[in-house]
Amino acid sequence: MSLSARRVTLPAITPLVLQKRVIKVFNEDGSSQAVEVPSDIMAHDVCQLFILKNHCVNDNTWTLIEHLPHIGVERIVEDHESVIQLQSTWGMDTDSRLYFRKNYAKYEFFKNPSFFPEHMVSSSSETNGSLSHSQLIQNFLNTSMCPEIHGYLHAREQGRKTWKKCYFVLRRSGLYFSTKGTSKEPRHLQFVAEFGESNVYVLLSGRKMYGAPTNFGFCIKLHKSGGTRDLKLLCAEDEQSRKCWVTVIRLFKYGIQLYQNYKIPQQRRGSLTSLNSSPMRSISENSLVAMDFSGHKGRVIENPTEALTVAAEEGLAWRRRSCHRLNAYGSPTTSQSTTPCQAIHRMQLWFHHRLSRDEAQKLIEQQGLVDGMFLLRDSQSNLKSFVLSLCHCQKIRHFQIVPLGEDGELYYSLDEGHTKFTDLIQLVEFYQLNKGVLPCKLKHHCARITL
Repeated sequence: MSLSARRVTLPAITPLVLQKRVIKVFNEDGSSQAVEVPSDIMAHDVCQLFILKNHCVNDNTWTLIEHLPHIGVERIVEDHESVIQLQSTWGMDTDSRLYFRKNYAKYEFFKNPSFFPEHMVSSSSETNGSLSHSQLIQNFLNTSMCPEIHGYLHAREQGRKTWKKCYFVLRRSGLYFSTKGTSKEPRHLQFVAEFGESNVYVLLSGRKMYGAPTNFGFCIKLHKSGGTRDLKLLCAEDEQSRKCWVTVIRLFKYGIQLYQNYKIPQQRRGSLTSLNSSPMRSISENSLVAMDFSGHKGRVIENPTEALTVAAEEGLAWRRRSCHRLNAYGSPTTSQSTTPCQAIHRMQLWFHHRLSRDEAQKLIEQQGLVDGMFLLRDSQSNLKSFVLSLCHCQKIRHFQIVPLGEDGELYYSLDEGHTKFTDLIQLVEFYQLNKGVLPCKLKHHCARITL
């Protein structure tokens, strides 16, 4: 009996982390894009990929949103979360989606000293008066500290359609409600949920789907729970309270990881800025001066204030001239011949053509409801006018921008002609620097892109 050996070549086995997966990301206008990514890709990396693909400004506000329409909820996907692992928790028969969207409120709690209402926050280390904002953040991030959030919430009773108002306490160990008024004694606190195997979501249509008493609903959902039966449905009295509850749950769940997600992109941008700001200018660039050629002879403008004024006037004149540029045949282009000078605002990211009032409110709400968020849109009631939609103190206000004719020139104003501007770009630039008649300055514009 003879034995013969032969060499067998086995197919190469690709490590799990190097395997490619396809994910599909949606935008608010319904457009979507499928991309092939590594199986261990994180949410931050997906955002960076779409920022580069769509030439967006990387200002640390772009985020992925997990959207679950079958139960009417959505949440911010944290930058360090695994996207593939997240998708593995979705049911096969659901229309769950990932959205690529700006969200200015994502890390607002690290920057805004008045983010947490004082009457809702208490800390075991608090001895001399109220804590400063930085101390409060440190307490939330420090696992050895025991801060807590407390206040009244409406809760939907398990297995019923009725809602009950109770006093709730949020601690590192979980969420509790008091069975006796506002008592925090252990014997009176009933456990509701913990956050190790669950996430906090915002209700999108709480009144319609769940009969919520207010529009400020949120819920706690187990990772592998697909239906509504296991949802812990809660409802706050206002948007600020809801943001506080949702944010502290995120802080208790992820701790210092949230702070690292917030700081690392800033440190990267800071290092790039320091590299870009190194002294690389040539001798000729350093010798540049402001000049005035309006007279018979040119003169050097030595007054800095006058130089800034001349620069602003020249920029405005350039915008006017750019509307009358000629094509290769020496005549105005078709788009420019039919578009007046004032229509250059349509090229701006903050302007949204044919956007209704309700759509404007929804867009601002989706992108964070922080002070100074704004957009400009066409007026629905007056075809020649425009509307500035602005967020202040968790509320959205709408200001009419009226066109005014004076000496054959067209101007725009939102304060009945007291302050007039030649175009909407000039108006926006002014209110970004000056509050004027508005409740706050314009800070963050709402932008939409097509994937």
